[in-house]
Amino acid sequence: MQHDLPENDGRALIAAAIASRRMIRARYNSSELTLAPHQIILRNNALYLGALNPAKARRSDELPSLGHFKIDGLSDIDLTEESFVALPPEFCVPPREGDQLIFDGA
Repeated sequence: MQHDLPENDGRALIAAAIASRRMIRARYNSSELTLAPHQIILRNNALYLGALNPAKARRSDELPSLGHFKIDGLSDIDLTEESFVALPPEFCVPPREGDQLIFDGA
């Protein structure tokens, strides 16, 4: 189920990035990250961004997966010109029972 997202906390920019499959740059826990945003989920009454971090070190046999970033912890969010190919749906299942998908651009 898709929900309208209010225009605060960068959520509208994140939703636009998900819909257009464009990377975002943001600060999270004092680190600057470039992320491929795939979805917004609701967990314990807080919104989380499900995004691929292409800079994350992975083992050669490790499949790509979404990291989950509390949206309230993201700052200095900026849409980049860089596009990305979305992961297949089976890689984008919310990780915890009770997580509710709010927006995935579909």
